[in-house]
Amino acid sequence: MRQISTLSCVTALIIAATAGAATAANALGPTGTQRVDGVIVVSGNTCTWTDARTSANPPASLSVDRTSVNAPGGNLSCTGGITATLNNNPNVTFDDAAGRAKADAIDITGTQYGVSCRYKATGVLLDRDGTTRRYVNQAFTATKTSGGFLCPGSVSTAAGDASLLFH
Repeated sequence: MRQISTLSCVTALIIAATAGAATAANALGPTGTQRVDGVIVVSGNTCTWTDARTSANPPASLSVDRTSVNAPGGNLSCTGGITATLNNNPNVTFDDAAGRAKADAIDITGTQYGVSCRYKATGVLLDRDGTTRRYVNQAFTATKTSGGFLCPGSVSTAAGDASLLFH
């Protein structure tokens, strides 16, 4: 079913909203520009954005500014006819000793073929890639918060299906 594939991509965007694009990863340590890139590939569809603003540099706790992810202020785009909107400013905390980041909540709406589905995931964990500021998701499940019967009640995203690069 094409809709299930599309909705999986929307859910995967949830993690992409917090956690990189095809740029070089930064060495471990503070980053300089308070920016984050995100990428996700699910069921043959790819969603990306670059240079979203953050409120601080890792390892300090920060929030991702949704207005710099979503168009027109940002450049979030997806293949496969999907449009997506990040509905919140995710707060991200870092534990450098454990090599981990955690997003408090991610709230996103995806639309394809006129069907909109809204999902929320909480406590999303991401593992640092070596000594870089690139983080890759652990498996998680997002729960539907609104949308019709064509939207599954929840969707799962496998570990490694999305990443964020802070720079």
